[in-house]
Amino acid sequence: MSILEIRTEHITKDYPGTRALDDVSIRFDSGRVHALVGKNGSGKSTLVKILAGAIKPTNGNIYLNEENLHFNFTSDAYEKGIVTVYQEMSLVPGLSVAENIFLGRLPKKNIIIDWSAAYQSASSLLHKMKADIDPHEQVSRLSMWQMQVVEITKALSFNPKVIMLDEPTSALAQSEVENLFEAIRALRDQGVIVIYISHKLQELPQIADTVSALRDGQYVGTVQMKDVSQKEILDMMFGEVKIKNRPTDVQILEESIMEVRGLSHKAFYKDINFNLKKGEVLGIAGMLGSGRTELLRGIFGADPFDKGEIEIEGKIFKSTDPIKMVKAGMGLTPENRKLEGLILIHSVRDNLCYASMKMTANGWLENKSKRDIFAGKQVEELEIAVSNIDSRCESLSGGNQQKVVVGNWLNTSPKIMLYDEPSRGIDVNAKQQIFEIMWQQARKGVSTIFVSTELEELLEVCHRILIMRQGQIVDEVNPDTMNVADLYELCMRGE
Repeated sequence: MSILEIRTEHITKDYPGTRALDDVSIRFDSGRVHALVGKNGSGKSTLVKILAGAIKPTNGNIYLNEENLHFNFTSDAYEKGIVTVYQEMSLVPGLSVAENIFLGRLPKKNIIIDWSAAYQSASSLLHKMKADIDPHEQVSRLSMWQMQVVEITKALSFNPKVIMLDEPTSALAQSEVENLFEAIRALRDQGVIVIYISHKLQELPQIADTVSALRDGQYVGTVQMKDVSQKEILDMMFGEVKIKNRPTDVQILEESIMEVRGLSHKAFYKDINFNLKKGEVLGIAGMLGSGRTELLRGIFGADPFDKGEIEIEGKIFKSTDPIKMVKAGMGLTPENRKLEGLILIHSVRDNLCYASMKMTANGWLENKSKRDIFAGKQVEELEIAVSNIDSRCESLSGGNQQKVVVGNWLNTSPKIMLYDEPSRGIDVNAKQQIFEIMWQQARKGVSTIFVSTELEELLEVCHRILIMRQGQIVDEVNPDTMNVADLYELCMRGE
C-alpha cells in the first residue's frame, strides 16, 4: 500500500490584531490516526479550516505528497479527497438522512433522481457504521448522537484520502464511540490519513497512534501515543495545568429553593422527585437517552411536561414556560450552545444581554450604555477572551462562547442555574473556569443543576448526584464516597 502524506510548511494565519497560526510546519501520514490537541485558541480550528479550504493562509504551503495544494473553496479540498467533520454540524434538519448524506450529489437515472439507489446506498453506509438509523427519517427528528453519526457517514461517503474529525465523540454514548472507533481504524487500515481533534484526553490511547500539539498558534511537537502520558500531553498543551478540587468553603443551606414533585413526560421521563438546596451544586448522571436533557428542558419550560409540579420558593408551577421560569430566577445553558444558546453572527455584547433585555433598555428602546456595562461586567468577571465586545460570537473559541452563554444568564441575577453539558467541546483550562464559576455562584447562594456525560466531572464538581436510568431517578449518591467506575456502573445498570 502506497504511503500518503499531507503536510504544511511555514503556515501563518493573521487576523486583525491576532496571529492565529505562527509558522506551523506539521506532517500527517497514512496508516495512522493522528490526534491534534491544544487548548481553545491554540490554532487547531484555524489549521483544520486551512486544510479544509474554508480559509486561506496568510503565508505558507500545503502539500499532499508532493503536490502543492491551493484552495479557494472547500469544494477544492473535497476534490483532492480532504473531508472534514466539524464539531458544529452542517446537516439540513428538514431533509431526510439519505438526502443529507448525498446532499448536492444525489444519484440520478438520466436526469431524474434515483431515490431507490440513494436510500439503498445510505443504508449500506449506515450499516458499515453499525448505526440503526432509518435513511428515510427526517434529520430534525434524530437525537444529537444520531445526527453526529449521520455527519460522519456523510464524510465517509466521499471515500476520502484525508478525513479530519473535530470532536467526533462529543455527543456519542460509549457504544456509539466504539462503533465510530471501529470505522476510524478501518479507514486507517485502508490508507486514509485520519486527523482526530479531541479534548477528551482519556480516549486518545484507545484510538490515536500519534499526538501533535499546538500552543498559542505554534507547533509544539509530535509524540507517539504509546510513549506519552496524559500529564505529558497536558504539558505540551498548556505547560502545567492545576486541576482544582471542589472547595470546602461553599455553605449549602438546609433550606430548599426548589422541589420537583411527580414530574412526568410520557416520552422521556417519569415520576421525577427531588429537591434542590440553596447554594448546592446538584449533579444528574446517566447515559445518553436516560432523559437528563429532556428533564432540564421540562423544568425550564423549553418543553412541556405531562404531569407533576415544581415549587420554587413557595410558588407552585403546574406548567412552565421560559418566561415564567426566568421570572422565577432560573437560567438554562443548553446542550447545543451554538444552535440554542447563542446567535453566532451577533456581537458578544448582544449575546451577553439577551436574557436581561428588560434591564438594559429604556422601555422598548435599547440603551447601549447599559448594555455595555452589563456585557463588560461579564467579560471581566468571567475572563472572556475577546478584544472587542462588538466582535461576533462566532469568532470566539468554544470555551469563550460557553462563558458568553453563562454570562448572559448571570446578568439576570439568577437563583437557579441549569447547566446541560457545559464542558462539551472545550479544553481543560476552560472546563476548570466553568466549574469555578459554578462554585463562585454557589458561594453567593445560587443553586445549580449540572448534567454531564463526563461522569468524572460530576464527582469533581457536585455536592450530590442523582442517577437517572430510562427516564427515572433511581438513586442518589455522595461524590465523596463514590469512584468513577462505580458511578458508571450505576448509570449503566440494566441497560
